Amino acid sequence: MPADNGALAVLHVDDVLAVVDKPAGLMVHDSALARGETDFAADRLREQFGKPIFLVHRLDRATSGCLLLAFDRETASALGKTLMAGAVEKDYWAVCRGWPADPLFTVDHDLDGGPGKPQKKPAITDFERLASCELAIPSSGFETSRYAWLRASPRTGRFRQIRRHLKHLSHHLIGDTSHGDGRHNRNFRMLGIHRMLLHARRLAFPHPHSGVRIDVLAPPDAEFAKALALFSASPAP
Repeated sequence: MPADNGALAVLHVDDVLAVVDKPAGLMVHDSALARGETDFAADRLREQFGKPIFLVHRLDRATSGCLLLAFDRETASALGKTLMAGAVEKDYWAVCRGWPADPLFTVDHDLDGGPGKPQKKPAITDFERLASCELAIPSSGFETSRYAWLRASPRTGRFRQIRRHLKHLSHHLIGDTSHGDGRHNRNFRMLGIHRMLLHARRLAFPHPHSGVRIDVLAPPDAEFAKALALFSASPAP
């Protein structure tokens, strides 16, 4: 179902749940971070489906891609338990500064819960370097700038986990104005890429009632695709 007139593209839908493709720049729901905004994905989805919706997880405003929701409390509760049990696979695409040394690596670095939640909890993200590129843009005394295209698979769900784990490695996420590197963000803006380069590419989980496995992919938007075109390699989905 294509997005039209503010509707979100539907990647999967049945009687009890849906996976939709949230665009970058749209907040999922009202919160302290909304700062007076009135347009939220949750409101659009209630109108779009014509019935109550229950969000199973969240995506940052600047992140695009797979968003899971249920149409009743029982299904939402079941999906939430599946999520907490680690049985929901979430893969993100990200573009970061620099070239991580290893093609496969894991960040195990505790994180707090964000503003007003200082207690740190375990946070683990698996990363795979899918491709790398080197652009003819001077950076930090070098004649070129290096970037990597990553697959990020968080095992936990902490506040801005992928973004903060990449900052912890000094492989800052491109376009991240909170935890990124302004110099490299400017490089991409000069290339006409103004969004944060984090995309919830894949969501896979057992259906809470039938047990049938659902595996959904969200295509990157035009601006993200423009960034990916900088890389010569094309990884498998």
